[in-house]
Amino acid sequence: MSHPSKHALPGAQLADRNLRFGWWSLLVFLSLGAVLEALHGFKIGWYIDVGNDTRRLMFTLAHAHGTLLALVNIVAGLSVRIVERFTLRSSVSFALIWAAILLPAGFFLGGIVIYDGDPGLGVWLVPVGAALLFYSIARIAFDLSRRK
Repeated sequence: MSHPSKHALPGAQLADRNLRFGWWSLLVFLSLGAVLEALHGFKIGWYIDVGNDTRRLMFTLAHAHGTLLALVNIVAGLSVRIVERFTLRSSVSFALIWAAILLPAGFFLGGIVIYDGDPGLGVWLVPVGAALLFYSIARIAFDLSRRK
């Protein structure tokens, strides 16, 4: 029995990859949310002081986007199993996973070091992740629309 190469994953294996990634990233970002709640609950100044509003916003955006994009990866993987004759393209699977990494990472890194109320340079990852997300969602929408 031959094994498919890493570069040509069939649709079911791609869907499984997005499912696994989605569940693990959901665990990571829900854990981040718990850490943020602890920082707030213990009144850690580095996080809650008035001058750190940007940091708090960036970390909250990282948590929210990471959690949402974990769910999007899960839904994409489940869609392959539920919708007849629908498969994820390799480029879509790749784009969804990297969007779910780059968008929250950009927000998180942008909040680590802030400059006079502006986020750090890590925030430049956000538009790259957003472009990958837009591509993957548009491609899924078009592919589902053309399905017969």
